[in-house]
Amino acid sequence: QVQLAESGGGLVQAGGSLRLSCAASGRTFRSYAVGWFRQAPGKEREFVAGIRTSGASAYYTNSVTGRFTISRDIAKNTVYLQMNSLKPEDTAVYYCAAKSSGSRSRAPYEYDYWGQGTQVTVSS
Repeated sequence: QVQLAESGGGLVQAGGSLRLSCAASGRTFRSYAVGWFRQAPGKEREFVAGIRTSGASAYYTNSVTGRFTISRDIAKNTVYLQMNSLKPEDTAVYYCAAKSSGSRSRAPYEYDYWGQGTQVTVSS
């Protein structure tokens, strides 16, 4: 069993930065791949970034490549999403999720555990 808790969301002006954190409970968290997803009002939940168990392999959706960076601190059981050059279209509730299989996935249904989400609002 893994429990996830996101933090770090807030209100920021366009061009600004935020760092989201996803803190996990459970000693086996290091064996889980982790993804960040987001959901804007009236839209489906979409993949943002993912990282495999070792932390060496990160991947992103095209719209955030070059602006967002996902990383993990295994010792702290925490995964981060550094978001730079934020745009109004990045406004959404951001969720972290974990999957027991360490493989890459952009599909929400393949993730086993989810956090409660944190709101990110980017003003123009």
